[in-house]
Amino acid sequence: MTVNATKPYPDLTPPIEQCIASERPDAAIRAQTAEATNSGVTATPSLRLHDRETGKAILLQGPIEGDALLSAMDMLAARDPAATPTSEMPADVVGDMPR
Repeated sequence: MTVNATKPYPDLTPPIEQCIASERPDAAIRAQTAEATNSGVTATPSLRLHDRETGKAILLQGPIEGDALLSAMDMLAARDPAATPTSEMPADVVGDMPR
């Protein structure tokens, strides 16, 4: 098996190669990075749960265990404002779940 050293990704079409070689992908990445930073994201992966009815949101940063995600969704859906954190919930608070 031989590896084509001139093409890092096989089967790219000329328009895709032109796009990759242009500034366009970098500009999109910079814009998304700025948007994430402005909205409080400081780690990857991150997940923002947003309740469109109430406007409440929870930002979960880092790898999220299933139980932690379900708990965050429950807290967001709770009608008691005191039950929902202001904006962030640490992802490592998952109780006694094995990792």
